[in-house]
Amino acid sequence: MLIARDLIRTCDETIRKEYERIMLRFADPFEEFERAFNQFGGRFRGGIMPMDAFESEGVYTLRFDLPDVDPDDVDLTVENNILTVTASRRSIEDENVNWLLRERPTGKHSRQVRLSENVDSANVSASYDNGVLTVMVPMREESKPRKVSIQADHREAIGASS
Repeated sequence: MLIARDLIRTCDETIRKEYERIMLRFADPFEEFERAFNQFGGRFRGGIMPMDAFESEGVYTLRFDLPDVDPDDVDLTVENNILTVTASRRSIEDENVNWLLRERPTGKHSRQVRLSENVDSANVSASYDNGVLTVMVPMREESKPRKVSIQADHREAIGASS
């Protein structure tokens, strides 16, 4: 009976983690289109704000690459479990400059991430260091994995000897 409970608990935990991983994905159905467009010189948001995401000890960590962006030009909002990062990179406008090549994207760009229902969106925090925006999204306490103790009625297992 305990083996069946352990198997069910393991399956349940695996399904929950996979669901959370899927729900943490980028929330834009046109991502592949934008990525392909970026390879041919387009300037959509998909290739401009790369992101890493991982979970550790009940906290989701999202890291966005924002090189050469002033931290004052970054906005972070959470609304209806959608986290939105908006950043502006200013262009150099000088009439004395004769551009030979201009590949670095400028202007305003944003990225959205759909958060799972088990996060504590009221306690999201963020920091910016060396061109990387790090966003910490904690899980709600009731959503964190916990160990459940099993009560036994002190019966001996079949075939057990003293």
